[in-house]
Amino acid sequence: MEQAIMMNRKTIAVSHVIRVLQGAARSGADIPALLESCGIPRHLLDQPEARIERDTFIQLMLGIMHQTEDEFLGFGQGRKSRPGTFSMMAHAVINCSNLERAIRRGLKFYELFDLDVVSYLERADGEAAIRIEASERLDFREVIVESLIFLALRFMGWLVGKEIQPERIELDFPSGDDDHEYAAMFTCPVAFDREDNRVVFSEDYLDLPLVQNQLSLSRFLQDSLAQLIDGNIHNVGLPAQIRAIISREYGTNFPDFSEICDQLNMTPQTLRRRLKEANTSYQEIKDSIRKDASVHYLSKPELSIDEIALLMGFSEASSFHRAFKKWTGKTPSAYRREHFGQG
Repeated sequence: MEQAIMMNRKTIAVSHVIRVLQGAARSGADIPALLESCGIPRHLLDQPEARIERDTFIQLMLGIMHQTEDEFLGFGQGRKSRPGTFSMMAHAVINCSNLERAIRRGLKFYELFDLDVVSYLERADGEAAIRIEASERLDFREVIVESLIFLALRFMGWLVGKEIQPERIELDFPSGDDDHEYAAMFTCPVAFDREDNRVVFSEDYLDLPLVQNQLSLSRFLQDSLAQLIDGNIHNVGLPAQIRAIISREYGTNFPDFSEICDQLNMTPQTLRRRLKEANTSYQEIKDSIRKDASVHYLSKPELSIDEIALLMGFSEASSFHRAFKKWTGKTPSAYRREHFGQG
C-alpha cells in the first residue's frame, strides 16, 4: 500500500507503473501475468509519456500485494509488511483524541517491525514536521520516501476530515527527470538535496480531533487504497462533528440534543437552524449512525439478528426489523444474505 503515488485523479504516469513493477520483480512476482490480469499492454511500458487509468493502477498494486504478500510491494529488500499491517495500524490509532496522538501512535506501531525506514514527528515554532530516515542501502529509496510522504498526508487528512496542506517538502536526494510530476503530487514547494526528508505543515493540524471512528474505518479499509490515491477528503461539516461526538463518546447510546448543544457551544435554536441549512436533523444523524452500526454488526456471522437488535438499543426484534427496512429498504436478514452471503 505504501508505494501508491497519485499523478492526478484519473491517470497514473507509466514511469510509476514501471517503478512498482521493478519492486514486484525483485520479490519474484510474475510480471507478465500481472500485466495480463490488469489489461496493461507490454508495449505501453516503452512509451515514457503514456498514462494508465487510476483503477488499473490500483488493480495492479493489489495484484502485486497478493503475489508478494507484501504491502511494501517488494521495495523493502526482504523486509515485508504483510497484508493487514496497515489495517492494524489504522485500528491502533482510530480512537486517539487528536491528530498528534494518532501520528505518534502510528509511528510507534511501525517501530515494532524491522524496517530500514524510521519516521519522527517534530513540533516547534508553530510548525510540525514528519521526518523520514531511510537507509542508504535501500533500492528505490526515493520512491519509498515520496510514497510515505504522500500517503501520510492523505491518511492524516482522512482521520481529521480535512485536507492537510503542507507548507514545504524537503528531500535529501537530487531532483530527477520527472520533477514536473511533483506538482500533481504535492501542492507546496519541494526542495531537493536537503539534509533530511521532511514534510512540514502548520502545527494547528496536530490539535484537530479525529472525526473518524471504528465504523467509518471499517468502510474505509474496504477500499482504502483507492481513497488514499483519490484523496477524496472534504472539510468536516457540522453533521460530521456531531457523528464524531456520538461515536467517540456514546457508542450506541445517544446523548440528549441539549448535551450536543453544550458540547458545540450552541443554543438549540442555532443548532437546529445550522442542521436545517445542511439539509439534515439530529434524528437523521442518529438514524444514520444506527444504520451504519447495524450493517457493521450484520457482517459478523456470530451475531444473531436478535442480538444485533439488542446491541442497537431495540427491546424487540420486530422494532429493529421495521427501522432497518426504513433505512435500507430491506429486512436485516435479506440485507445480510445479499451483502455478506450469510443465511
